[in-house]
Amino acid sequence: MQRSIPYSPNERNVIDERPGWFGGPPIPVYNTPVLPRQNACALYFDRQPYWISTSSDIAFSIPDLYNEKLGRAPNNTDVFNRYWEFVEMVGGSITHGGNPLFTDVNEWKDKVTIPNVDDWDWAKAVEDTKPDRTLSMMPSLVNGFWFERLISFMDFEHAAVALIDEDQHDAIIELFTAMTDLAIKVVDKLFEYFPGIDGVNIHDDWGSQQAPFFSEEVARKLFFPFMKELNDHIHSKGRYTSLHSCGHNESRIELFIEAGYDEWSPQPMNDTQALYEKYGDKIILSIYPDPLAPDAADDDYRQAARDYVDRFCQPGKPSTLGFSPLAANPAFAEELYIYSRKHYANMKAKF
Repeated sequence: MQRSIPYSPNERNVIDERPGWFGGPPIPVYNTPVLPRQNACALYFDRQPYWISTSSDIAFSIPDLYNEKLGRAPNNTDVFNRYWEFVEMVGGSITHGGNPLFTDVNEWKDKVTIPNVDDWDWAKAVEDTKPDRTLSMMPSLVNGFWFERLISFMDFEHAAVALIDEDQHDAIIELFTAMTDLAIKVVDKLFEYFPGIDGVNIHDDWGSQQAPFFSEEVARKLFFPFMKELNDHIHSKGRYTSLHSCGHNESRIELFIEAGYDEWSPQPMNDTQALYEKYGDKIILSIYPDPLAPDAADDDYRQAARDYVDRFCQPGKPSTLGFSPLAANPAFAEELYIYSRKHYANMKAKF
């Protein structure tokens, strides 16, 4: 699609500001030629953004209703009677270990009641949620519906054992079937009541700092069919999908691609640069640039931004910028925008 708009210096004029992430400083809003939402959609749907997309283009908006029912609302009991306590040291809510709903997945039907999402007050959720429509709205389904949810039911050690206990596999498949049906009903309600949603961020943490929690064989048998089913459903509704999966999971990227995710934002223990070279034409990845020396000058930061764009914004292989300390440097951030704007404008003129 031809969308080449020449770069103009007035695009760097600040016209507004938005609240910062997690209470951080305000984020400036610039005079961009299209809205950040349009840029994000150009990235995810067409693989041709106007400039390199960052997290500032996305609103990970989600109604409080979801967090109260299925998420990690602080000091709250969810629909499965699991209590989530906010822990200040980690900046989030967790369930307490030592009180699992069950320790054998074969017991799940006696302990878990699948909620009826039609009974939830979605109309009030609309009243209470005011997303920034200049950004691409991508609700984040915190806790997920598979391994993260299994952990919340069983505690980690019992959930991990269940994955290697073949006597529990049939029950896991039954549970994940029910949870995927629930996920589909939830996203359908979100699309019905929030038609401006562009995509969905799906959670399921799969790894530690060193390696995945479970084998690829287990992943393909117990998780892959349900991931693909949910991705296919979301795509059928005209939305994109993004994967949140913490841990050293680079060895699972081919499975993520086959499951249909449009994007994955790996943590920095993964070799994102090597992943881009091999798989960047198949899935959008957030990339961590090489760090600079503490005494680096502004010119070094600007060169680093240009090097990033030249390497990781190839035709048909766009990327997003990972949560890098370089992004906080004004020279890097400015050059990254200007150089990528010109880069993508010229690329569209050619391709």
